[in-house]
Amino acid sequence: MPTPPVITTVDGRLGRIVLNRPAALNALTTEMVGIVHDTLRAWHDDDRVRTVLITGAGERGLCAGGDLRAMHADAVSGGGGSLEFFTREYDLNAAIAGYPKPVVAWMDGLVMGGGIGISAHASLRIVTERSRLAMPEVGIGFHPDVGGSWLLSRAPGEIGTHLALTGTTIGAGDAITAGLADCFVPADRIPYLISGLTGDEPGVAVSAVTTAPPAGDLDDARDWIDECYAGDDLAVIRTRLAGHGSAGARAAAEEIATKSPTSLAVTLRSLRTAARMSSLREALDQELRLSAAFLRLPDLAEGIRAQIIDKDRRPRWAPVPPGLLYELFKRS
Repeated sequence: MPTPPVITTVDGRLGRIVLNRPAALNALTTEMVGIVHDTLRAWHDDDRVRTVLITGAGERGLCAGGDLRAMHADAVSGGGGSLEFFTREYDLNAAIAGYPKPVVAWMDGLVMGGGIGISAHASLRIVTERSRLAMPEVGIGFHPDVGGSWLLSRAPGEIGTHLALTGTTIGAGDAITAGLADCFVPADRIPYLISGLTGDEPGVAVSAVTTAPPAGDLDDARDWIDECYAGDDLAVIRTRLAGHGSAGARAAAEEIATKSPTSLAVTLRSLRTAARMSSLREALDQELRLSAAFLRLPDLAEGIRAQIIDKDRRPRWAPVPPGLLYELFKRS
């Protein structure tokens, strides 16, 4: 029989959800999203399950995001599969955030894009020394979705803006600083955590194995990050970064210069509008409208081609006129 893409079990009082496509870094499909959501619905009123744990199979990562090859095929053919996927995925993100039972996410290894969406909305988010988190969507002609605009707009200072516009990958310490994770547990202690979760309350089980996280880089960079990324004008932000005395700021300017101009403009505005919203659901609804628009724009297919399909890393961006971007947000 074929291996199921998601494995669900109940062990003691613990309901376990394991994303099970390790060869694809557990990249999400519509089927996987449906299985996870259906499982959460089934456990909602199941008295056997007191806590839910989300993990990924293999040692390379929890989840590398959505299936970009399928998204590319959909974008170039004008299909509707990706929009259905986004709709179901964002509903799952909201369900995790509002789940009435504790949801523990083990954000081990690579956690990108949709992997953030299935874990960073959990009630207890655990990182390890192997954790590598990123929202790299501007590099493929897209925008931080799966509630990314909500999460990043609420990071301290302008950290979220920096992460969104550069797609920078961060480790455990910086993930906690950015508000994308809660505590650090060394990877070799995870089996003890899982054992504890089968009988103890999540807080008790986690406190028995958590330790201080390794030092990150974001705290030391706050001065130039908060100064350079302030405001709503992307051109001003890039000028500040390029002219700053910090090597980190200049490196950020160079990195931003490689990203889709359309994605950068939409992402900055998405974060600023999400910061004024009152709920994750409202941000997800805006993200869905933006995602639907990106499926019709050329940069998404081109960005995935350059990064995933041909891997030449030389995307030929086709910027959208600013007036059309204004209309996009006016409709949203």
